[in-house]
Amino acid sequence: MGDDPDLDRLRDIEVRLAKATKEPAKKPVTGTSFSQGEVAWRMVIELVTGMFLGLAIGYGLDALFGTLPIFLVIFALLGFGAGVKTMMGSARQLAEKTAGIPPAPDEGD
Repeated sequence: MGDDPDLDRLRDIEVRLAKATKEPAKKPVTGTSFSQGEVAWRMVIELVTGMFLGLAIGYGLDALFGTLPIFLVIFALLGFGAGVKTMMGSARQLAEKTAGIPPAPDEGD
């Protein structure tokens, strides 16, 4: 009875099952970090948003007061500065996150 084909098949199945249950399939890790492209787009969007908000506020004040180029230029520069500040804050936050440093407390930003 040792040459029974059913016993050989059962042993093969047991071996394959043992191999399959030893190493469970690893789930892919997604969503835990950002790619460099996503970080770059985030920074570009922050900069452009700051500039557009500054331009919109400046144009609105110029239209309200009738002094077209003055407030537009001033608030465009202020919007650019705010966009750069936000962008640099995001870069600092991402650098601290990748270095494993706990985030610094807000300094009244």
